[in-house]
Amino acid sequence: MTNDGEPVAVRPLTLAWVRRQLEGGERIVRVEALHGGITAEMRKLTIGTRDGGSRQLVLRSFVEVEQAEEWLSREADALDLLAGTGVPAPGLVAVDPTGAQCEYPSLLMTHLPGRPVLGDEGLQTRVPALARQLVAIHAVRPAERPREYVALTTADTVVIPEGADRAVWMAAIDVIRKPAPPYEGRFLHRDFQPGNVLLDVRPVGARITGVVDWAAASWGPADLDVAHCSVGLALLHGPAWGLRFAAAYEDAGGVLAASASERLYWQVRDGMAASEEVDLISQPWREAGRTELTTRVVAERLDAYVTALMGRSA
Repeated sequence: MTNDGEPVAVRPLTLAWVRRQLEGGERIVRVEALHGGITAEMRKLTIGTRDGGSRQLVLRSFVEVEQAEEWLSREADALDLLAGTGVPAPGLVAVDPTGAQCEYPSLLMTHLPGRPVLGDEGLQTRVPALARQLVAIHAVRPAERPREYVALTTADTVVIPEGADRAVWMAAIDVIRKPAPPYEGRFLHRDFQPGNVLLDVRPVGARITGVVDWAAASWGPADLDVAHCSVGLALLHGPAWGLRFAAAYEDAGGVLAASASERLYWQVRDGMAASEEVDLISQPWREAGRTELTTRVVAERLDAYVTALMGRSA
């Protein structure tokens, strides 16, 4: 998420709800828009404290989103689960998943320092850091498992990019027509990619300060989170970076499916899912300054990535 510093209003019922979550003597002194999300309105709230200091909270509201109750409930559960694990996730303050007290379903959480870094510079060090962070997430062992992962695509909903080699894509689609391979379940973020990772960028490198957007947290194969981040890297930075991420994850101590065919299934499945929403995926990147990542460019990168995956399996 990025913060452009513009003051914005919070709707009256939601504002009253937020105020009820504050400590005695605290007050909201500033509200700013956070940009970069796709489905939710995000606001950074600066809270004046009794001692004259300040702290920050983040308000997340889903406006006319059908799955809002499910997503916010799942995110609240994930934030509760992650408290004390060492994974740098926001702390849950309050949640109104049905919008019973707010104009729209909303969640209030602590604000984490840092920002997403979407440029190409520094990738050599950022990719291993992303891999180490994902290994740490997969090491979390919840007392109660979250719900099973959702695949997000089917063989019949794939959108073949314009100009792509149809034979290659049909072969890729055939890969996901098969039943999912057996897997050892792990706690998944399910949308782990550079846009949801906050970093403190310094001249000597970048340090991860937070992982946000836990609305899709679920239980499933580590390969699926790795595949999702691989696709994000491929579209943001070029196919070669997507192809490198699985090795970086293993170098960090992560364990993936034993056979190449099983790994390919998850890699292709997430690539196919991206084919259905190329513009939706790339729009926040353009808003964050990557204006060269037009829908056409991103579709071409996705085609090159899928073609490379299928070439590896030939």
